[in-house]
Amino acid sequence: MKQFQLVLGFLLLALNVHATECPRIISQSPYITFSLQWLGLEKCIVGVSRYDRLDLPFTGGIFKPDKEAIDGLMPDIIFTSDRTKAEILKEVTPEDVQAFRLKGFNSMRQIEDNLLTLGRATKIKDIESRVGDFHQDWRKAVKQIDAKGKKALLISSCSGTPYSFGKQTWLYDLFTQAGFKLVETHEKIRHIKKGNEIEEITALLDHFEPEVLFVFERTLNTQCNLIMPKTPVRMVAMDGELFLHPAPVLLKGLNNLYQKKALWQ
Repeated sequence: MKQFQLVLGFLLLALNVHATECPRIISQSPYITFSLQWLGLEKCIVGVSRYDRLDLPFTGGIFKPDKEAIDGLMPDIIFTSDRTKAEILKEVTPEDVQAFRLKGFNSMRQIEDNLLTLGRATKIKDIESRVGDFHQDWRKAVKQIDAKGKKALLISSCSGTPYSFGKQTWLYDLFTQAGFKLVETHEKIRHIKKGNEIEEITALLDHFEPEVLFVFERTLNTQCNLIMPKTPVRMVAMDGELFLHPAPVLLKGLNNLYQKKALWQ
């Protein structure tokens, strides 16, 4: 009996250590999930937003978190975007559970700050060093690209309801750091649709006259090929999965951008 109790004690201790090292995390947005994966915390995630692709229970989205689903997963920490209203997050957060609203959509600095928040909340001891390495890696990558002032526009797609990335977005910051001259003047996201100031992509191109248009789709679809601006423009397809999430996956995106240099030079 004494030996059994001793073994049981060691098992409970091991479980407690594991729980300390791996808190039960809910991620309310794919960009947060990407960041958690980069930090090696995917195994700690117990629930994700309905936009995520991980095979885990869904917990709603950033605007409408699912309180019942969140309660059922018994999380230790909830990470969501600052687009989730503070009062809504408070309503859906179980008692004694930590909840964090992350930024990340305005600049590369915010992405680094998010990583620090994630790491400190989950008690990653070397988080400052790891974020420092990330900073050095992306800065080295943009220096290698060196676009030399090439005039560019960044749009999400050619179909559906596309949008262009303005000044206060992480992609505007990233491509500017890479040496491109981004010609978009909107402060944040410009939605291109009927009834707005600019209703079509062709009108956007005629207005700003970029030398290159980056489209964040893996391939240029039919709608892209139908765009006929007055001034010729190079169109380059980029993998949206590598760019549309303000997270360290952008490092792969920068490598992809460098590899396609012959297409946009």
